[in-house]
Amino acid sequence: MDWLPAGFFATALLYASVGFGGGSTYNALLALAGFDYRLLPLVALTCNVVVVTGGTIRFARAGAVPWRGALALSLVAAPLAFLGGLTPLREATFLFILGLSLVAAGLALLLPRASEGAEPPARLARYMAVIAAPLGYLAGLVGIGGGIFLAPVLHLARWDAARRIAATTSVFILINSLAGIAGQLAKNGPERFAEALSGALPLLVAVVLGGQLGSLLALRLLPERVIRWLTAALTIWAGSRLLIG
Repeated sequence: MDWLPAGFFATALLYASVGFGGGSTYNALLALAGFDYRLLPLVALTCNVVVVTGGTIRFARAGAVPWRGALALSLVAAPLAFLGGLTPLREATFLFILGLSLVAAGLALLLPRASEGAEPPARLARYMAVIAAPLGYLAGLVGIGGGIFLAPVLHLARWDAARRIAATTSVFILINSLAGIAGQLAKNGPERFAEALSGALPLLVAVVLGGQLGSLLALRLLPERVIRWLTAALTIWAGSRLLIG
C-alpha cells in the first residue's frame, strides 16, 4: 500500500490535465493493492469529486460551462448513477466490469478531439441524453465518473467547442460521482463510508495535490495529445492487469 499515494498523485495529475477525475484508475490501483472491493467505488468517487470540483469552479469562473446542456446530460444520468450505487455485485463480476471499462476508457482517450472551429453538430449530438444515461449507471456501479466515455462521444458528435466539452465533462463527473456516492451509502451504510475514508486520507491528499498540479501546470509542459496518450496507456495497463488477474 506504500506506493498507492504516489500512484493516486500521478493519476490525478494526468487525468486533471485532460479534464477527468481518474476514478477508473483509482479503482484499478486499489484492486491491485488488495483493497476491499466493496469499498472501492466510495474511495474512487470521492477522489473524483475532489479532483473535478476545482476544475468545475475554474471552468465556471471562465464562463466556459454551457450550463443548459451540461446539466441536462448530468441530470439524466444522475438517477441511474444512484441506482448503480445501489446494485450489489460479486467481487469477480465487479473486477471484470471494471477491467473492461478501463480498457474501453483507455481506447476512448485515443479518439480524435473536436477543434475549436464552428463546425455544425453531427446528427449524433441529438442522442447525447440517451448515451449519457447508461454512463451514469456505470458511474455508480463501479466508481467511474463516466466522463472519460462521454467526452469522446461529445467530440465525435461535434457537440460543442473543445473547451466547452471539457467543462461539460467536468460537471458531468462531479454530479454523477455525488449521485454514485449517495447510492453506495444507501447500499452499504454511512459506517462503510467512514471505514473507506479512514484508510484513504493519504490518497485524498495525493489527489488534491495531483489534481491541482495537473490542471494548472501539466498542459503547459506537455502537449494535450501526449498527456492523453500517457493517460490511455496507464488506463489500458490497469484494466488489462485486472482482466488477466
